Amino acid sequence: MSLSFLDKSYNAFHDDQSFEEANSNTLTLYKEPGLVVPPTFNNAGFRDQSHEIAKKFAKGTTTLGFVFNKGIVIAVDSRASMGNYISSQNVKKVIEINPYLLGTMAGGAADCQFWERYLGMQCRLYELRNKRRITVSAASKLLVNIMYSYKGYGLSMGTMVAGWDHTGPNLFMVDNDGTRLKGNRFSVGSGSMFAYGVLDSGYRPDLTEEQACELGRRAIYHATHRDSMSGGIINVYLIREDGWHKISSTDMDHLHWNYVEDKKKEIADRNKL
Repeated sequence: MSLSFLDKSYNAFHDDQSFEEANSNTLTLYKEPGLVVPPTFNNAGFRDQSHEIAKKFAKGTTTLGFVFNKGIVIAVDSRASMGNYISSQNVKKVIEINPYLLGTMAGGAADCQFWERYLGMQCRLYELRNKRRITVSAASKLLVNIMYSYKGYGLSMGTMVAGWDHTGPNLFMVDNDGTRLKGNRFSVGSGSMFAYGVLDSGYRPDLTEEQACELGRRAIYHATHRDSMSGGIINVYLIREDGWHKISSTDMDHLHWNYVEDKKKEIADRNKL
């Protein structure tokens, strides 16, 4: 790069020409050696753009959990997305806090993974100090206290904490606003409304373990079919008195064709009658 070109660019900038015109002719604004810091003339515009970008790229998922007579079923999808962009189909959205506690992820993947793993560390420390397992209620309270302390800082979390303790099966929903709810059925994520439709129609407290797992699997499947930001692998966990067990990990596309074949057989059998 010639000195004459730098001189022209330097003079153009100091002659009060527009930043765009000066910037088109130069890579640096100063001839002196050392660290060169680019000027920031449009901070307000950048802030406006960042708000628009944040609005445009919505996050999505579908997770659910429900309590029945024999335990708790947790079912999740595995798609990580940002608006129309799908970044992964293999995200593990169930965080295994300890052998009796599970957490689910919805919202920002980094926020959920970090804070639920931190919760696992706190639960282990509680166990070492008190010589007994932490209850599901206390674990969810630890997490919601953290969420409330960071309220307004931009965390994006909609989680469930599920497990079995001396009081039996317990299911809590915790979000980034510091909300903590106990219930028998929860679904969190962009596809939750579709999952609730299937879950509410098929839920009974006296379901068998096989029926309960199939209900959770089918609810997630229908949500992935109607919500573009949900999909991938459908993972199902069952929590019993002896701890949690991973029941299945099924590709949504394979599950779809299995359900289609089952439906065809059902219609054929009905027509025969």
